[in-house]
Amino acid sequence: MPASPGVLLDVDGTLVDSNYLHTLAWSRALHAGGEWAPMSAIHRLVGMGGDQLVQHLTGRRDDALAGLWREHYEALMDEVRPFPGATELLSALHGRGMRVILASSSPADHVRHMVDLLDAGPVIDGTTSADDADVSKPAPDIFEAALRVGGIDRQRALVVGDSTWDIQAARAAGMATIGVETGGYSRHELMEEGACRVHQDVQELLRQWRTGPLGHLG
Repeated sequence: MPASPGVLLDVDGTLVDSNYLHTLAWSRALHAGGEWAPMSAIHRLVGMGGDQLVQHLTGRRDDALAGLWREHYEALMDEVRPFPGATELLSALHGRGMRVILASSSPADHVRHMVDLLDAGPVIDGTTSADDADVSKPAPDIFEAALRVGGIDRQRALVVGDSTWDIQAARAAGMATIGVETGGYSRHELMEEGACRVHQDVQELLRQWRTGPLGHLG
């Protein structure tokens, strides 16, 4: 079977409103582990893999902190909400004949929770999780895995993400990124990093995708 056109979508901060909950969970995990970092610094690293986030904040690798983060984040997961238009965007892209992959580096059970939250099962063609990457973003591993999962042609693929880490990882994998501002990164930051287009949120992207880069994929 020939490879298909497709869209690889980050989930946290892109399709669901979770980045600030991740920031709070990391802050609580650091405190419980005897460390501290300002929430502003933590937020700037959300979207990067947890292993690299800890290294950046503390100067060392500490797997125990990742365990503490999971405990604190799971206590907040009921507060995660889908962004308006998220499921409708997935459905529109899928209906246009594109492969749709949720390219997340979250733990597999967290990814399943987000798929259920988005009611996305019928309109996606696969997912990735932390189990699919040897190295987390901004390394390209997750997006490379998503291409394989979806049987997607790299030359006819786009990434949708909310952070500079998404853009760096996509660029390393040879793909362009459409940015959304809902993760807390500004239009200027995303454009400066190399996003080919930036939208306020996925609802705006849903209204405009047919006239932009996504519209040319199908």
